[in-house]
Amino acid sequence: MATIKDIKELLATIVDKTDPRLEELAEDRRAGVQALLQKKLKTFQAEEAEDARLEQMLAYEKALYAEGIEFIAGIDEVGRGPLAGPVVAAAVMLPKGCKIRYLNDSKKIPKVKHQSIYQEVMEKAVAVGIGIKDSQVIDAVNIYEATKLAMLEALEQLSQEPQHLLIDAMTLDRPIAQTSIIKGDATSLSIAAASIVAKVTRDQMMAEFDTVYPGYDFAHNAGYGTAKHLEGLQKKGVTPIHRKSFEPIKSMISEERGS
Repeated sequence: MATIKDIKELLATIVDKTDPRLEELAEDRRAGVQALLQKKLKTFQAEEAEDARLEQMLAYEKALYAEGIEFIAGIDEVGRGPLAGPVVAAAVMLPKGCKIRYLNDSKKIPKVKHQSIYQEVMEKAVAVGIGIKDSQVIDAVNIYEATKLAMLEALEQLSQEPQHLLIDAMTLDRPIAQTSIIKGDATSLSIAAASIVAKVTRDQMMAEFDTVYPGYDFAHNAGYGTAKHLEGLQKKGVTPIHRKSFEPIKSMISEERGS
């Protein structure tokens, strides 16, 4: 009779829930075998649920495929809300029908998975473009307009001309057919791909800024107004990457000028 260890190794080789060996194992009444079998079946259920989720996230893309459109660019940004650092946008074109497991709105992906999913997107994408607008641009034109400029830059960086744009809650002034989708990073795989590329790119930039401007905890807060960031502002003052049109930085600068 096979040992529990043998059965565990056997289950690791089974990739199809219709495999007849699963039925054979179901007849083995040992508690250890049944526990391993249930764990395997739950894995299959989780994979099926993930496949269904990915199919749902391809709904916008599949509708465009049906019209004969294959080159679709998803566009998203990160960094509208922070007190410091740039706003970063990405445009990503995935191959037709491409699925990347666990790809989602970057805010919903566990931090530990960001890099691996980012790498898979970069490896599989037909084209990737990145747009970056720094705090000076944000202060000059406002965050909404800076976001548009970053998205336009990302679009211009694509090596392949898209036939259609799927954009997270934005419309761009370009003569390309486009669909603006509210919460698009959670409903379109192309936009989700752009979301993770923009997120990882910006996080890397903020980690680098943390070495240039220590004391604000940029590597962990990405420029958002956390307690450590605000404490750094009080102790060390405003840096060149802070957004001077954002509060409380705007008031801090006014007070310094008034004193």
